[in-house]
Amino acid sequence: MAYQVLARKWRPSNFTQLVGQEHVSQSLIHALQNDRLHHAYLFTGTRGVGKTTVARILAKAINCENLKDFNPCGECAVCRDFEQGRFMDLIEVDAASRTKVEDTRDLLDNVQYAPNQGRYKIYLIDEVHMLSGHSFNALLKTLEEPPAHVKFLLATTDPHKIPVTVLSRCLQFNLKRLLPEQINQQLQFILEQEAISFEATALKMIARAADGSLRDALSLLDQAIVYGSGQVNTEAVTGMLGSVAQQPIHEVLEALATGDTQTLLNKIASLAELTPDYADILQQVLQVLHRVAINQQSAQFTDAEFDADLISYLAKNISPEDVQLYYQIGLIGLRDLALAPDPRSGFEMVMLRMLVFRPHPQSSTQSKPQSKLTPVKTNSATVIKPTAPAIAAEQPQITHATESNQWPAIISAINISGRTKELANNCVLDNIDGNTCRLLLDPKFQQVGTKAEENLKAALEKYYGKSLKLVISTQATPQITPALEIQQARENQQQNAVDAINTDPNINSLKESFGARIMPGSIEPIN
Repeated sequence: MAYQVLARKWRPSNFTQLVGQEHVSQSLIHALQNDRLHHAYLFTGTRGVGKTTVARILAKAINCENLKDFNPCGECAVCRDFEQGRFMDLIEVDAASRTKVEDTRDLLDNVQYAPNQGRYKIYLIDEVHMLSGHSFNALLKTLEEPPAHVKFLLATTDPHKIPVTVLSRCLQFNLKRLLPEQINQQLQFILEQEAISFEATALKMIARAADGSLRDALSLLDQAIVYGSGQVNTEAVTGMLGSVAQQPIHEVLEALATGDTQTLLNKIASLAELTPDYADILQQVLQVLHRVAINQQSAQFTDAEFDADLISYLAKNISPEDVQLYYQIGLIGLRDLALAPDPRSGFEMVMLRMLVFRPHPQSSTQSKPQSKLTPVKTNSATVIKPTAPAIAAEQPQITHATESNQWPAIISAINISGRTKELANNCVLDNIDGNTCRLLLDPKFQQVGTKAEENLKAALEKYYGKSLKLVISTQATPQITPALEIQQARENQQQNAVDAINTDPNINSLKESFGARIMPGSIEPIN
């Protein structure tokens, strides 16, 4: 016999053989058990998940002469004719090539006639969304009042293009994208049955590259077998998929963990010599970060696909908060990579964002500046009040190291608002030397006028209890301004809200049971 590709050879012939679509197969089996078959079914889902396959199995089951556990027996005359493509009562149409209304009318001309071989005449229309508006109108009349001996099985990758009048007359099933683990398990089973040697890492790479489509995975597997001269090995699959070996990715992540910008850029330059797919590289980075996050929460959870030593090293040298931040930046960068002037610069900017937006360690000392305050004891309490101006020699200088970290607390204490507070939040305290207070203003912040400076000066004089000269210099500083701290706190709060939704068991249950999805940008933290 001529060679048959794996996608056709291992195509499921009954409900039991379906992979990852148990919610559909169970519903159809129950309908067969209770003899409650709808006259029209619509199967939706992305390519290669089994829409047409499920439709064919259902068509065979409702005509099978000897169902076994409500699965087609595969032995009766009907099943044999189905397998050999000789069953006359199955009219299978590709709507993409027959979009005209005349084609639909010709197709439905024989609807009123009884079936020739089986109990039901089956109309299986693939990619039904490709029909024209007039064709849908012609089909709608038959769907409204179908003969008892006719069943319609429709399949589509885009149900939104089907008129609601047609959708309302169909029983709809949404087939899910398969998980990489499900695809990997099926590939292993097939290769074991075919007696073909393989490497587990190679199969995992194929399962991820298939992007939820088992048919795509089997096509890639066929290609990998040819590429590897009858074997499926990691080196051959890496070359076939055009993926970059993991070692350069590991070096990039190690540079990220140490915060070494120069080394990071050098590693990216080395990657550029391999002419890689930067979107694929960024996906690999995200996969490793995902594994690092899991390791930080459960070190016992291991995966042979990843280098255990690298994961352990990254888990110890990158804080859990930074891992979450890097992952979020990477996800957004992956989405926007196509908008970059070129893929390499886009990838470099994503990695640099991870370094730039990483929070800097803050001093734990948040007490009020005690050098300018004197405790006064009363009968009931201890009151802190400012010390009156004294001789200049007796006034200790407040240095950059001790007072600058208290600037956010000072802003809260001096009771300012509006533009004055906005100005203060975009400054850091350089030092207070005698009667001069020096602030460094973020160069990105545009000055809001002298009135704000005057109000800030007056508030500081009231706080310190003496006359001050306020000097504001526009200058970059390694310290984070209070405005940036507030922004980072908001981003962290938003990320915590997103993580809480994504890990909520009720939300995940809705996703799995009904194919629900979270609308981007719809999650907001509760203040």
